[in-house]
Amino acid sequence: MYLIFDTETTGLPKRWNAPITDTNNWPRCIQIAWQLHDGMGNCIESQDYLVKPEGFNIPYDAEKIHGISTELAQEQGIPLAEVLEKFNEALSKTKFVVGQNVKFDLNIMGAEFVRGAVENPLQELPLLDTCTEHTASLCQLPGGRYGKFKLPTLTELHEFLFNQPFADAHNATADVEATTRCFLELIRLGEYSKEQLDVQPDYFENFKKENPDTIQLIGLKHVNLKKESAKINERIKKVQERDVPAEDINQNISELADVDFVHLHNHSQFSVLQSTMSVADIVSAAAKYNMPSVALTDHANMMGAFHFVNAVNKHNSGVKAKIAEAEEKGETTDAKPIKPIIGCEFFVCENHQDKTRKDNGYQIVLLAKNKNGYHNLAKLSSHAYVDGFYYLPRIDKKLIQQYKEDIIVLTGNLYGEVPSKVLNVGENQAEEALLWWKNEFGDDLYVELMRHNQEDEDRVNPTLIKLAKKHDVKLIASNNTYYQNQEDANAHDILLCVKDGEKQATPIGRGRGYRYGLPNQEYYFKSPEAMKQLFKDVPEAISNVQEVVDKIEGFQLARDVLLPAFDIPEEFKHENDIADGGKRGENAYLKHLVFEGAKKRYGETLSEEVQERLDFELSVIENTGYPGYFLIVEDFIREARNMDVSVGPGRGSAAGSVAAYCLWITNIDPLKYDLLFERFLNPDRISMPDIDIDFDDEGRSRVMDYVIEKYGSSQVAQIITYGTMAAKSSIRDTARVLDLPLFDADRIAKLIPTMSKLGKIFGLDEKELGKKFRAEDLEKVNELLNIADGNDLQAETVNLARTLEGSVRNTGIHACGVIITPDDITKFVPVALAKDSDLYVTQFDNSVVEDAGLLKMDFLGLKTLTLIKDTVKIVKAKHDILLDPDTFPLDDEKTYELFQRGETVGVFQYESPGMQKHLKDLKPTVFEDLIAMNALYRPGPMEYIPSFVRRKHGDEDIEYDLPAMEEYLKETYGITVYQEQVMLLSQSLAGFTKGEADVLRKAMGKKQIAVLDKMKPKFIEQASANGHDAKILEKVWKDWEAFASYAFNKSHSTCYAWIAYQTAYLKAHYPAEYMAAVLSNNMNDIKQVTFFMDECKRMKLDVLGPDINESFYKFSVNKDYAVRFGMGAIKGVGHGAVMTIVEHRKKDGPYKSIFDFAKRIDLRAANKKAFENLALAGGFDGLDDTHRAQYFHDDGNGITFLEKAIKYAHKHQENENSAQVSLFGEASDVQIAEPEVPPCEEWGTMEKLSKEREVVGVYISGHPLDDFKTEMKTFCNATVGMFNTLEPYVNRELVFGGVVTDVQHRVSKQGKGWALFTIEDYTDSYEFRIFGEEYLKFRHFLLKNSFVFVKSFIREGWVNKDTGKKSDPRLQFNNFQLLHDVMEQYAKKLSIQVDIKDLDEQKIMALKELLHMHPGNQALNFLVYDIKEKMKLSMPSRRQKVKVSQELLSELEAQGVRFKLN
Repeated sequence: MYLIFDTETTGLPKRWNAPITDTNNWPRCIQIAWQLHDGMGNCIESQDYLVKPEGFNIPYDAEKIHGISTELAQEQGIPLAEVLEKFNEALSKTKFVVGQNVKFDLNIMGAEFVRGAVENPLQELPLLDTCTEHTASLCQLPGGRYGKFKLPTLTELHEFLFNQPFADAHNATADVEATTRCFLELIRLGEYSKEQLDVQPDYFENFKKENPDTIQLIGLKHVNLKKESAKINERIKKVQERDVPAEDINQNISELADVDFVHLHNHSQFSVLQSTMSVADIVSAAAKYNMPSVALTDHANMMGAFHFVNAVNKHNSGVKAKIAEAEEKGETTDAKPIKPIIGCEFFVCENHQDKTRKDNGYQIVLLAKNKNGYHNLAKLSSHAYVDGFYYLPRIDKKLIQQYKEDIIVLTGNLYGEVPSKVLNVGENQAEEALLWWKNEFGDDLYVELMRHNQEDEDRVNPTLIKLAKKHDVKLIASNNTYYQNQEDANAHDILLCVKDGEKQATPIGRGRGYRYGLPNQEYYFKSPEAMKQLFKDVPEAISNVQEVVDKIEGFQLARDVLLPAFDIPEEFKHENDIADGGKRGENAYLKHLVFEGAKKRYGETLSEEVQERLDFELSVIENTGYPGYFLIVEDFIREARNMDVSVGPGRGSAAGSVAAYCLWITNIDPLKYDLLFERFLNPDRISMPDIDIDFDDEGRSRVMDYVIEKYGSSQVAQIITYGTMAAKSSIRDTARVLDLPLFDADRIAKLIPTMSKLGKIFGLDEKELGKKFRAEDLEKVNELLNIADGNDLQAETVNLARTLEGSVRNTGIHACGVIITPDDITKFVPVALAKDSDLYVTQFDNSVVEDAGLLKMDFLGLKTLTLIKDTVKIVKAKHDILLDPDTFPLDDEKTYELFQRGETVGVFQYESPGMQKHLKDLKPTVFEDLIAMNALYRPGPMEYIPSFVRRKHGDEDIEYDLPAMEEYLKETYGITVYQEQVMLLSQSLAGFTKGEADVLRKAMGKKQIAVLDKMKPKFIEQASANGHDAKILEKVWKDWEAFASYAFNKSHSTCYAWIAYQTAYLKAHYPAEYMAAVLSNNMNDIKQVTFFMDECKRMKLDVLGPDINESFYKFSVNKDYAVRFGMGAIKGVGHGAVMTIVEHRKKDGPYKSIFDFAKRIDLRAANKKAFENLALAGGFDGLDDTHRAQYFHDDGNGITFLEKAIKYAHKHQENENSAQVSLFGEASDVQIAEPEVPPCEEWGTMEKLSKEREVVGVYISGHPLDDFKTEMKTFCNATVGMFNTLEPYVNRELVFGGVVTDVQHRVSKQGKGWALFTIEDYTDSYEFRIFGEEYLKFRHFLLKNSFVFVKSFIREGWVNKDTGKKSDPRLQFNNFQLLHDVMEQYAKKLSIQVDIKDLDEQKIMALKELLHMHPGNQALNFLVYDIKEKMKLSMPSRRQKVKVSQELLSELEAQGVRFKLN
């Protein structure tokens, strides 16, 4: 006997693996149907019952699926006890229980038996399921887990077996009938084994005889439950509609007219990729409707809180001004200040620390009543991210109980606990949930109603209203806003698609083939009138909002910075500090440290100047209350130096502090360079000092670790950054969602000029656009505007992207900011966790953390410090000299000569070609010149450089407007270069105080006109009183105003000039060591490596490829003073492999052969790939007489020689390890024979070089084009890189040379040949296409590794007749030649240039000999010149002709002779 049964239920369980005794977990049965069949498939009985719901109701979501409403079940159902009795009876007759996915139904009925405490055999009976891996393999539906077939649904199985779907799924009778049919058909087809059915072998034969044809349905009549429920619903609705009379509604509307409505549930862009409103949009929307308040409730985070309060403050200050203005005029205004309400919509799950299963929890809105409530929200949000993050940031009810003080709760949207339980679980459970919240929050709980014209809301709301009335909880209306205006709904939908990586065309829904989206376009920031209209029948939902707003106090989030307490030694502690929170102890300790340091810096007895300056600085530090700041910084900088981390000499204005210099925070003496302390801490205006510290980029993290250890990980955090959608990415994202082809998306994105914003482009008129963009950009911008005016998909993409631009797309971590707090950081701001570490990250970004009262330090990683450190290490290893960069003499001639020649490639801050040109002109001789150049070489002051240079060399008079100005302007030759000079002069000329001087500097730098207008009369008056001419003072002031806006901070310039000087000193004295360090520090950037290798060539330094007997991980210098490539630069050779190679080389001497190498190193660290790439890069070239080709030669057995060597080494090492001992106790000497080195052809230069390039990214042992350097320089006017943008070269001939690195010959649809080929020169490579005639003419030149010389012409693009638009320019090939033939054909004459000073007999004879060795038929010309007299004489040689070749030219170069071709 087979009992086939099915149930319909009130929903799904929360946990599928819970036991049936956990009756709270398993939903209720509301319909059961079964059929009992005998062994031959005959139907014995069929039953179908609806179950009367006792003590529960049927949730709407379940009703949507099976159509059984609570009312229908009440009317037509029978009591559960009866059903269980009848079902038990059927169970007693059967041998098997059968069903589709029967385990679920088994648990449902099992739980019902447990609830009714009824004995039953259900759990003991054997099961047969029609939904198994076996039926999945029959149906073969794709899309299962782990690449398997998907388990079939009943409809899919039915369709597979009978080629027809069956109609009404999700009605238990119909499901049972269809399941029975499928099950019996599977028996008939022999898909079950005799063991599974526990039958005799002849059973299947008999069954087939009994049922020769396909099994048919037994023909039951099915009731359409959805229609039955609908009839009952209609009846109930009619009764309800008579409830609210029309006159009541009208009265409600008039009563609500004067009530203020406020939106309490709004999402900003900080609900990442879920809302299109910025924080400012929410405030301006509230202001538009003149709301007295507005709330921000982002999903689980509080990133927007500070920005939100700032936006409200900004609005309120505008309102204040308006009100004041109206009062003055005796008018009234209806503008109101807004009260910000800070809230958060949390995901509340069962246990926020349980990460074994996905539980996104319910969405609940919490609002802060006051500052304390805000801190509780911050705590909850921090817990959500730090402990509760699993798919989403989650909290649980335990946490809410812990932090519930001063918080108001709204029950939330349909995903809130109460509404969700009404929809999915049942009213009783929803009521229980409501009571829990009421018990915790009392009058601060409000039931939230929403009306977006959705059926599910219409079903929930009456129940919510009923529950609220029953338990005396107040109602409030909200709209759960995600976008500002209704027309933004589509843009918002696009945003959701970007978040989930979906296409907009995918339908909205749940499950496979669907995507998440809002059900309609009603989730916008509605006007109070619209909301009142929606809730006219429940007016209290509107009027109660005011009660919530009144409960909330307005509060500010800005506060003064809190410093962590610094632990000072006992003898400095002061008892009064504890009483009044003073800083006496810290000040005393700081003073002690400063004066101890001053003795070391300036000698035992301090001069009056030093004493006076230190007293001044310490008094300012004491007055501003920041001694702790200096102590904290001093402490970790000292620790950094102890840990051998390089610390920069300082940066920014902090270098103006002598106290910092005496504490070794900075390393530049401010007194020596006139650096000012008040530029750093203004005595008149208390502001937070800001010391940015440079560490070498490798040691930075070690300093961070020290700080974390000292202050505790709960008090140290990094700062969040918000990654926003820039113009181009918003276009690309929108295009992806709208399914615009990639090609079009790319083209549109490229029309946006770099760093431009769509908002800006579309906000300007034609005239302003013309001013803002360059001509070529303007063309693109206009094309973009034209696209946006269209009405196709491209136009839609651009216009939607405008709305999305600037949305927060993801969060990151600020590169250098570090926060240190006096106590657990979550007491001050909400935090999250950094992606790859356990470090906290503030949820507030860099622009507001200091205003929020947090101490921020910038720990910057500076590559140059690592570079100096590496050079010092190489010099120590090479020459055993320990250099101390801080003691390099500032008057070193060699260093200044380097600057004077402009050979500053690789010198910090001075390496750009422009800077090199100015250095050659200036010829700096003192350190001050370098400081000034660093300050002048930036946009703006650059125009002063020529004058600065002329004044230095005496070609222009040095003038001072007033003689008194000489004191401070002398070092910069009378030109104001630094802000410090303006500050000092304002003090000396007009007697400004130090504080006033700093205010003046700031006002000039930031163009604060109001401040300047106040200060100018004061300056002129006081300076005139000191006897200076008022007219000249006017001019001085005017000059300052013009210049101060880009005058530079001298402290910063001095520090960076000092680092630059150290690098230049090393480059001048230890060129090879320095360049090795430079190359090491740029190892990951191949373009830079190539660039610096060229610099080495110019410096006549050899750069040798990697070598296992000389190389280290980084670049190094060998015994012949050449730079050796680092093995770390080879792809596939990891750090571990290099370490084992170096370690064994140090231990047992150099490697003698590949076998010696392989058997000595640790083969676990160096794999086959490492061996191969070492060989390709030339790492084994120094070993015995093997060449690279041999390592990869195989004798036809598929194993290369290199693999044989590795196998040999493995065997050798195994042997050593097992160290077999012979019978007589001696260690046996089993010798394994070394494999033979196979003889084979060497690789050609090109093959060797291209393989080198594959593994290192650059050519090391030479460049394939080196033989044609002269041809490329003399006869080419273009490089391959120019072909990336052809527009600038239209109607020009471009002649270029290079090596062909890749060729693909193709045939078009018309059967014509064409080719793709890549040509590479020294700088770039480019893929060309060649067609038609040109292809036929030149295709024999297109061979891999051939060197070609190409003449091409750039023609204008075609004009499209329909649109009138021009296509891209076209490339036409005029000629191809081999580079070998160029010199002979194009070199007409060789001109040799000789300075008259160099005309001595020896040189002339050497030249004559050389020219005689190269006879040929190209003309020879001599040009003799005299620089002093500015004369030159041209002398063509009549008889002597030469053959111009690379050899001759190289020889001329070697002799230092200057020449020119043609």
